[in-house]
Amino acid sequence: MKILLILLVSFLVNGIGCKSSKSYKHSKQTNNMETIVNIEYDTATFGAGCFWCVEAIFAELKGVKSVLSGYTGGDKLNPTYAEICTGTTGHAEVAQIVYNPKETTFKDLLEVFWQVHDPTSLNRQGADIGTQYRSVVFYRNDQQKKEAEFYKEKLNTEKVYSNNVVTQIEPMGVFYKAEDYHQNYYSDNSNQTYCVYVIKPKLEKFRKVFKDKLK
Repeated sequence: MKILLILLVSFLVNGIGCKSSKSYKHSKQTNNMETIVNIEYDTATFGAGCFWCVEAIFAELKGVKSVLSGYTGGDKLNPTYAEICTGTTGHAEVAQIVYNPKETTFKDLLEVFWQVHDPTSLNRQGADIGTQYRSVVFYRNDQQKKEAEFYKEKLNTEKVYSNNVVTQIEPMGVFYKAEDYHQNYYSDNSNQTYCVYVIKPKLEKFRKVFKDKLK
């Protein structure tokens, strides 16, 4: 009887309330009690010149879970970086941003996007020239398309820039992750010449303008 009672108590303590890890996206420990936190992440994909710059900037934004450098927008299957650099694949260098919409919204991401590059420059960002460096928003649904078009029209109507915004707004196609050495490029190569003279100044400006939105 005593053994049965011990087994019953053990079952009640350890068995009740157990959940499979597949039933929620994220969990954390609080006051020795497990708190279940459901997070429905969303995804945004932007092209704004070299993806090394875009990745470095959005990786520091509050609410962003991850950023991947990659290629999309063209018709070449499984493109390589060497092929992208020819400007003949139709693909753009992009950053694919996974974020928590409860911490940052798509509108917030658009605000950052349009301030950290020159959206009035056609197929060019500084010395990076070609369609692969075009300014582009790849939307995943009607809401993202509507918000991007509204924001672009507002920038042009209010003459925020001396020239019109030429950012393309295109439906999202197949995303191809760039080669591993492109991922976290600035973080891993901060002393490299391009990082020092191109990425670092952009990153410092971003940090000043959006200091309240950093992680």
